[in-house]
Amino acid sequence: MREWIDWYDSDHSIYVNARHRDVHFRRVATDILEFVPHPNAIVLDYSCGEALHADVIAARVEKLVLAEPAAGVRARLKARYAGNPKIEVRSIDELEALPKSSVDLAVMHSVTQYMTPAELAAALDLMRSLLKPRGQLVLGDIVAPDTIAAVDAAALLRFGLANGFFIAASTGLVRTLFSDYWRLRSTIGLTRYDARALETLLAVHGFSAERATRNIGHNQARATYRCKVR
Repeated sequence: MREWIDWYDSDHSIYVNARHRDVHFRRVATDILEFVPHPNAIVLDYSCGEALHADVIAARVEKLVLAEPAAGVRARLKARYAGNPKIEVRSIDELEALPKSSVDLAVMHSVTQYMTPAELAAALDLMRSLLKPRGQLVLGDIVAPDTIAAVDAAALLRFGLANGFFIAASTGLVRTLFSDYWRLRSTIGLTRYDARALETLLAVHGFSAERATRNIGHNQARATYRCKVR
């Protein structure tokens, strides 16, 4: 995962323009709200990225912990939400200091594809220790083994068409072919799971799982799973 973290901490162009970046994070934040169990919930967003609209979630919960491994991104999060008493920004390593069984909802959205199975297993053990007995883990953007890059590209174009950045999305896809993102995706690849493999892994680490009716975010070719502590 280290190479992906370094790439996300660089001046990358995964978001084709400011409009794409804004609507992407607003959509993710709005979708996460559907999983919040109650207004007094403690929510953890693991490897949250820029989380431009984390305040949307924070307004509906007691506390939101944003955990981000990329140092540069984490510094921007701290600056952005310095005045919001409901939002706490931590590194991934600092999550160990959180009280055990204190989190109502943990979210790992668009993270598993960048982790090795061993890294995911370690993260699941950590989430299991932090979640309350009736807590829930949500895994979003799970990539199936047979998903090709063209499917992701088509999803982005549809998202751009619906949100006013179709032309930028089209040119952005061309740029991506010559970017470090494509080099990493071609060499390291994305980690993919079918339903049975993922459910088996989750069971080993203390979770039962069911697929949600829709994926968090714009790409409905990918999947979101609700995972309950067993």
